[in-house]
Amino acid sequence: MLWYQRTPRNGLNLVASTSPWMQNSYEEGYNEAKFEINRNHNDHSVMTIKNVTSKDAATYFCAASDH
Repeated sequence: MLWYQRTPRNGLNLVASTSPWMQNSYEEGYNEAKFEINRNHNDHSVMTIKNVTSKDAATYFCAASDH
């Protein structure tokens, strides 16, 4: 499962990736303290943004892959 953030200024950026067989992997500039990702099942994942500020204003996307 891949989580993306899209802002008008910075375009589309990968926040983190997760899978059943590995821990969450965060890209530079993103971390678990701010972007908490929970995966309850292989097909269900939720990302929670903590302590939201105006700097977090964006469109967030989730993408899944068969690989």
